Amino acid sequence: MELRHLRYFVAVAEELHFRRAGERLHVAQPAVSEQVRKLEEELGVRLFNRTKRSVSLTEAGAVLLTEARRVLEQAEIARLAARNARDRATSRLRLGYMPTSLPGSIPRTLQRLAVAMPRLETTIEPGSGLELIAAVRSERLDGAIVSLPVPAAGLRTTVLGEQRAMAALPVLHDQAISSEIRLEQVAPERIVVLPREANRPFYDAVVAASHNAGLSPTLVEMPDSQIEQVLLAVASGAGMALLPQYVAERYSAPGVRFVPLGADQPAVTTAVVTRRDTEHMPTVAFLRAVSQPDRPRELVTSRMPVIAAA
Repeated sequence: MELRHLRYFVAVAEELHFRRAGERLHVAQPAVSEQVRKLEEELGVRLFNRTKRSVSLTEAGAVLLTEARRVLEQAEIARLAARNARDRATSRLRLGYMPTSLPGSIPRTLQRLAVAMPRLETTIEPGSGLELIAAVRSERLDGAIVSLPVPAAGLRTTVLGEQRAMAALPVLHDQAISSEIRLEQVAPERIVVLPREANRPFYDAVVAASHNAGLSPTLVEMPDSQIEQVLLAVASGAGMALLPQYVAERYSAPGVRFVPLGADQPAVTTAVVTRRDTEHMPTVAFLRAVSQPDRPRELVTSRMPVIAAA
């Protein structure tokens, strides 16, 4: 039994006239008669009493009419639900981000998008690089803002820029008033860092830069990835901290001053990772908004992997 059969049957049952039912359905009368005949054959019952002057429902037809209306109503509800889900998906942007890799420009970009696309619903959630990439692959996220490198083969990587390391110092530290300090001035001291899983590329860049400079700093790894805890540890005298510069853009804490490292500082590349060749309009609009003329070119990682600077 097809929904089309039920629609034709209901039209005839309500009009009690095959020609008027055909006009209502915008089909020829013979097509209506044929579909009703097929429905009767399938059910094995007669649904209408037909004479040259009138059409009326049989007892079986009256019973079917009640159920057919209910089925068609549920089918329409299902159709509308599917369409609403589709429309919602095309007006929703789901982003993930690494807390230490979120440029201050991203919230401003999302504000501009909200003005340009008033119906856009944006959600943004934190996570580790590996978690976010997995979410993009499984389509639970439309895009992820991460530090490179990440295992993004086959995905699209739009580079946002490079972020360098900043030293977070207690305000009473000798170097707190400096305009910048060098890595070798930091390395002899205890350096508070976030767990490696919080930002693997940055953590590895710090270790690599120290090794290349012949330094062996004492890294005090925090038990969790809460940036506020790192800044509190610095303010409490646990040591200085090395953090990505985007942290300095978005956080401040009493008793802590951020000082840039010199030219030999570790640095990592930040990017937005999305599915390749996505046609999801909010994602396309977001990528267009973050891709400025002076940005590095967009790369597809399956062709040219992006390697983080050390």
